[in-house]
Formats: sequence, C-alpha cells, structure tokens
Amino acid sequence: METLGPIADPVAAALDDLADRRAVERLWNRDHTLFQDDPTEVADRLGWLDVAADMAAHEDRLRTFAEALVADDVEHVVVMGMGGSSLFPEVLARSFAPVAGHPELRVLDTTDPAAVARLTHECPPDDSVFVASSKSGGTIETLSHLAVILDHTGDPGRVVVVTDPGSSLAERAATERFRALFENPADIGGRYSALSFFGLVPAAAAGLDVGALLASATGATPALREPDPVVNAGLALGAVMAGGVRAGRDKLTLVVDGEIDTFALWIEQLVAESTGKAGTGVVPIAGERLGPPDVYGDDRVFVGIGEHHGLDPLAAAGHPVFSLPSSGTTTLGEQVLIWEVATALCGAALGINPFDQPNVAEAKAATNDVLARGPGEVERVTVASLLDGVGPGDYVAIQAYVDPEDGVVDAIEDARTEIRDRLRVATTVGLGPRFLHSTGQLHKGGPATGVFLQVVGDDPADVAIPGRDFGFSALKHAQAEGDLRTLRAHGLRAGRVALDDLLAVAR
Repeated sequence: METLGPIADPVAAALDDLADRRAVERLWNRDHTLFQDDPTEVADRLGWLDVAADMAAHEDRLRTFAEALVADDVEHVVVMGMGGSSLFPEVLARSFAPVAGHPELRVLDTTDPAAVARLTHECPPDDSVFVASSKSGGTIETLSHLAVILDHTGDPGRVVVVTDPGSSLAERAATERFRALFENPADIGGRYSALSFFGLVPAAAAGLDVGALLASATGATPALREPDPVVNAGLALGAVMAGGVRAGRDKLTLVVDGEIDTFALWIEQLVAESTGKAGTGVVPIAGERLGPPDVYGDDRVFVGIGEHHGLDPLAAAGHPVFSLPSSGTTTLGEQVLIWEVATALCGAALGINPFDQPNVAEAKAATNDVLARGPGEVERVTVASLLDGVGPGDYVAIQAYVDPEDGVVDAIEDARTEIRDRLRVATTVGLGPRFLHSTGQLHKGGPATGVFLQVVGDDPADVAIPGRDFGFSALKHAQAEGDLRTLRAHGLRAGRVALDDLLAVAR
C-alpha cells in the first residue's frame, strides 16, 4: 500500500533530485561526493554495501565457532555491547525461536546494576560465553561489563570479542587469550553493521541460519542497485523519508510485523543517528501503540513492514502511508539492506552526511566530567511543567534509566500512550543509556522539537566495577546527569521528573 497524500509532491521532488544526481549509481560506486566533498567519515564507511557477500566467505568459521559452543555445553551466550553492537543481536534474540541444542542468546546493554546482577546470577560461569562487542574497543559500558564478567568467570576463555582491527580490545583478546576474536571490516559504521560480524557472531552462536540471513540480503541487492523507485524499495523509502521532512511530516512512525517487531528499535537507531544532525532529520517513532486517526497530528508519515490493517483508516484519514512487504524472519536480511540504502539516500536528499555522529561525543564527555568531579544536584521538575510547553509538531521523549526487564517499563509505555492521545504529539521511550547510542544524536543535532522527560530509577543495591573507583549505579547516574546537562546546553526543553509523577499521567 502506498497512499502518500500530502507528501506526494515532496516525494516526487526528492526522487527527481536523486535521479538528476545519479544517487543510486554513485552510492553503489562508493562516491563520497554524493554526500560531501570531504571524504572524511564517508569514504571509509561504505563497506556495508557489499558486506553480505563478503561475509559469506566466513560461514565455515562461524559454523565451526557455533559447533564448538554446542560441544562445550554452553547454554547462554550474552552479547555485551551498545547501539549498533547490541540492537541487531536483540532483534535476533527476540524474533527467532530458540534452536534446540544451541545456546540461548541474551543481550546486556544497560548500566542498571539490578540488570547486571541478574544476568550474572542467571548465566553461571561454567555454561556461559560472553561476547564483548565494540567497534572502537573503548565503549565504557562494554568495558565495564567485561570487567565484571572476567571477575565473575575467572576464565578469559569464556570471552569472545568482536571489534575493529587494531583496537585496544583486539589487543586484549590476543594477549589475555580470550576464546575468540572476530575483527570486523573497519569500513563499516556501527549502525550499519548488522550483517557483519557484529550481527553474525551472535546469530551463529544461537544456531541461526547465517547463510539464509546473508542470502536474503544478497538476493535483494540487484533491485537495490536499480535507479527505478518502482523496483528499488530503498530508493522509494528514502524519498518518502526525505519528502516527509520537507513537508513538515518528519515523524516516521514504524508499524512492524509482530514476529520481528523489535526490528523497529534497530531502524530507530539507524535513522535517528544517521539523519538527526544540522538541525534537521527524520524522527523515528518506534514501539508507539497504533491508535485511531484522531490521536495523530499532521506531522506523521507511517511506514508499515508486513500486513497491518490498522493502517487503512489512517490512510483514509489522509495520513501518508508507505508499506514494505515482509515475510518475517525469512526476509530480515533484505529488510536490513533496504533500510540502510534508504537511510543513506535520505541523507543525500537532505544534504547531510548519514555516516557521522557529530553530537554523540558531547554526552560522553559530560558523563566523564561527572565521574571525575562527582555528581551534582539535579533538581526535579514536574511533568506538567514540561508538557505545558508542548505544541503541534513537537515530540515527547521519555528517557528512562531503569532496569529494562522491570515491569515499570510497561507502565511507562502506558504513560507514553496517554501523552500521545492527550496532546496529539509523537512520543518515544528510550531506555538509558541504550538510547545515547541510538537516538541521542538526533536529540541534540536534529530538529529542536523534542521535549525530554528524564527518569532515573533508584538502585537499592550496586554492582562494583573491578578496576574502577565507581560502580554501575554511579555510572548510570553520571550518564543521566551528563545527558541532561548536554540537552540543556543546546537550549532544549528537558528536565528530570519523578517516576510516580510520570506514571500518574496514565492514572
């Protein structure tokens, strides 16, 4: 289904522009001038275009790795990563049924001490393997997780590393004799790395069919190289995204097939971090419950993946709707490549570099400053005081530094839905610090239309980080304080609110 309505003309203009610039051809030829004259953070970020075909050469190694896990009676494989290193493994873990005889796949991408403690309790050293995934090798969350796990297991042979060649983490894997080291192609950015070792090592470990995942992507490649938007779903989708921004409909609302609904979190990171910069960008709305037409403003574009009859009344009411066919997990590799191509071409249409992240380092620096100087006093504000300033075209972002498996997350989603219905604005929920590696770039560098409600859960018990003079609770609170400080430095509407105050919205 394609009912573009009010964005039909801007989408057509975006397609004409991309055609005039031979954008599809230049993308596949790795022409960095499609995005900017300077090759920095473009020329060395296009390895994802061919990675599925390249990774096919490593299928035997991945199969041998997986067979060794089974032979060693490994029951749990835990991916320790953030952003691009964790979100696609999360999609795999939630989308595919467990494969008999193979380990359970889990993901640790939080600094909440309760979550860290629970995982070390539920994944005993004798039957678990831990995958430390970090492109840079220096991600503070992943290194903190690794320190705890090495203390927990006492055995470096229980650790697998996925990282770029030459990183400090790669050096540790060799010198400390970790179980395995997978060095990823360096010309792939984190958010475009799903079909590289960052996604395939966890997939293989869980017993999934890596060959089928790669074949799904390589099978889609010929169509994605065509300059015809009727054939090239990535080109058509990229134009829809860019046309929506040009028409003031920059809230890309994702409605995803239930079998792979977690895929929306991966799309959210890809789109937000790639396009949210220079004061513009697409604001992806993932996981928002589908409602009737009258709860939405005129700033939405809906993209459905798979069949969703709830989109029909939205299209009938005049909202732009674009749909992509899906066969669930069978076509997951294809969906990855479609969205990567679409996001890159959207960046070209918007005149931005979709491969850099100019604002991400700000929150990291602020976090380090808090850790060095000690926490400051963060005064709470009321939810009402922040929501009173929300107007048409804004979005409300709830940033929740809580245990991802706590039931409070469902209650926060209830509050989110009530805010959407009451104010008719787009809403997001980001779990901290995961969202710092996902939507954080958009929050600071994208359109200044966000209103940010930060919630930080209490930590009745902490977990120490070996080799550090702070534990996970202090790290979590420093990340929250650092991000809030950064948002306010950009002049954005942001405040810390009490959890009970937020949940009262839905009562």
